[in-house]
Amino acid sequence: MTRPTRQAGVLLHPTSLPSRFGVGDLGPAADAFLDWASQAGLRIWQVLPPGPTGPHHSPYDGLSAFAGDPLLVSPEWLVEEGLLPAGALDGAPEFPEGRVDWERVVPFRRRLLEDSFRHAKSLGGRILDEVARFAEASSNAAWLSDWSLFAALREKHMGLPWTEWDPALASRAEAALAAARTELADEVAFHTYAQFLFFRQWQRVKSEANARDISMMGDLPIYVACDSADVWAHRRLFALGEDGRPTALAGVPPDDFSADGQLWGHPLYRWDVLAEEGYDWWIERIRLNLRLADAVRLDHFRGFSAYWEVPAGAATARNGRWVNGPGLMLFMAIQHALGDVTLVAEDLGLLTEDVRRLLEILGLPGMKVLQFAFGETDSEHLPHRYIPNMVVYTGTHDNDTSRSWFAALDDGAKTRFRDYLGTSGEDAAWDLIRAAFASVAERAIAPMQDYLGLGAEGRMNVPGRIGANWDWRATVDAFSPDLAARLRRLAALTGRAAAAR
Repeated sequence: MTRPTRQAGVLLHPTSLPSRFGVGDLGPAADAFLDWASQAGLRIWQVLPPGPTGPHHSPYDGLSAFAGDPLLVSPEWLVEEGLLPAGALDGAPEFPEGRVDWERVVPFRRRLLEDSFRHAKSLGGRILDEVARFAEASSNAAWLSDWSLFAALREKHMGLPWTEWDPALASRAEAALAAARTELADEVAFHTYAQFLFFRQWQRVKSEANARDISMMGDLPIYVACDSADVWAHRRLFALGEDGRPTALAGVPPDDFSADGQLWGHPLYRWDVLAEEGYDWWIERIRLNLRLADAVRLDHFRGFSAYWEVPAGAATARNGRWVNGPGLMLFMAIQHALGDVTLVAEDLGLLTEDVRRLLEILGLPGMKVLQFAFGETDSEHLPHRYIPNMVVYTGTHDNDTSRSWFAALDDGAKTRFRDYLGTSGEDAAWDLIRAAFASVAERAIAPMQDYLGLGAEGRMNVPGRIGANWDWRATVDAFSPDLAARLRRLAALTGRAAAAR
């Protein structure tokens, strides 16, 4: 059967899957979720960036643009594959349902990975040969060598940023790096092994998704954290001073939502240096992300056309300036190296003509968010303004759930919502799902929380808030046959899935 060009999907990060081990992962619950999504007629699984995260657990402030998050490694699969002894999971502590208790989960999962590493070394033979082949593969060797040493050094320095390490290590003096590799050989080998496990299990899940006719959509943040393996290993590519600290920071200017703008704190790229090197670092980043997913969403797409540069040390993003980005040249280099790749542009916010022109030239689908549609009359986020080549969302990982969002609307916006959708608003989340599915947009996606009709308790992230983010998890009973049947019927009615037989 030919897949419909119109597709429906779900936004759900693997950490939000059920698991008796405290955080969702790439194990049996991922397979069960894929079975449910297939039954529901959903053909896209969109995830958040899958890299290792920093102290606040934000996928958008990761420690590497290439490495995967070892927290996603499934303990059950380690036992199944003989990489943990039988019985290793007996007596595991109880964790809360519906939330990730990061303070308890992180050390517990780390101990399991360390146990697996010791067990694998005791086995020797085939598994160590597989790890060696993974580490030596041309697609992994460069970034993996940098990441494994960075992670080992970061732990040796008790999590301090690399700019506070010994100057010889911070500046990557060859003798200091060689000494560190010798001193920390076992720790470096452990982090290499953890990446082997992540990529092995991720590829298994991607294969399971594709076997069910489900495409995976990844998410690629435009910027990387200053305290990351990438900035440490490639200082020349970033706007840094002699001390390794940024001379300018990324953000966005003031708008209707923020009087001070948003100061993200990420270092900016030296696009001139990247251009001289043929954009190799970016090409490899895209290449790896397309190993992990069938399509990739480019976060903050407008930054490729022009970006907001804020001087280092500024308290807010007010006093920045627009600077031209790489524009078409970057994407021409990517296409020359990788051929036609499937990308989605996160083009939200105030777009200028140069951004619109770049989108048009590249032919990339942009995004619309229905939660943004009812603050004014004839908003560009309303379905009658759509074209087929776009992705419509009820909300994103940064939005409140649709149920909670509707409850907080002012009377005027609620009236526009009811009048436009011809509904009472009693089930606002389903109203938006139905509007998204019925629209002409070829892809319609909703967060799992909206499919479940959750309130504020289901919110994944409140932008700008430190802590109490990224911890929502679905419960075991969330993926019900009744909900799957309801979604499949809607998907079939709107041309996004075959009708159930």
